[in-house]
Amino acid sequence: MKREDTMNLARDAAVQPVAQAALYAQQQPVVELKDVHKSFGSNQVLKGVSFAIPKGQVVAIIGKSGSGKSTALRCIDRLEIIDSGTINVCGHAVHDPAIDLRQLRQDVGIVFQSYNLFPHLTVEQNITLAPKAVKNMPAAQARAIAARTLQQVGLADKAQAYPEQLSGGQQQRVAIARSLAMEPQVMLFDEVTSALDPQLTGEVLRVIEALAQGGMTMVLVTHEMEFAARVADTIIYMHEGKVWETGPGDMLKNPQTAELRDFLSHGL
Repeated sequence: MKREDTMNLARDAAVQPVAQAALYAQQQPVVELKDVHKSFGSNQVLKGVSFAIPKGQVVAIIGKSGSGKSTALRCIDRLEIIDSGTINVCGHAVHDPAIDLRQLRQDVGIVFQSYNLFPHLTVEQNITLAPKAVKNMPAAQARAIAARTLQQVGLADKAQAYPEQLSGGQQQRVAIARSLAMEPQVMLFDEVTSALDPQLTGEVLRVIEALAQGGMTMVLVTHEMEFAARVADTIIYMHEGKVWETGPGDMLKNPQTAELRDFLSHGL
């Protein structure tokens, strides 16, 4: 065997474990819920919810109002504290009372239906506030990140505008840019288009779709079924506090349970 062949074999042998390790890491869940229960008083909202999301995957959670989908999402970021079960997100044991919430929320970004922008601050100031306060980031670096994230959401020219000068869709895109500025590993979206008209909804959904194409791990609670079917790697249908049916996007064309068929037939 030639010397260069021997060297190539040695190189390949060294590279293979690295590649396998990278593949293994990619397949490991970034978000994992196991047998999660949550009640508000006597109202049991989550009744043993379990699912796992690998790195780079997009999961859409659908279901009727009151099915537990938004509560499940809020539990991932520990905005709600679960009664039992376990939640692990980006290496954080979310169910642990001793969890470092500051670190968790650097790794997990969340965007709500309401934009929650500070009206007295410019768009740039809204975006740079958390990186400077939480990460102690220098102002110049925070402004550079704000510029980059505004470019991502198609609002590069709005850095010095105030929220009242923006449409609802633009404000929601600023809210997304604000979360992206923290450079999270996972993004959560809770019905982010439900307050928007169809045109503004399209603006926001295009941004989310671009994030999905870029490999961002995302969990979406949404009523936009067509969008969910097109973008999500997995759809979770929740019913009465449980994961009722799970599958790829095309499962909406062929629901396996009577409950999902009924949900889809009633115009969502």
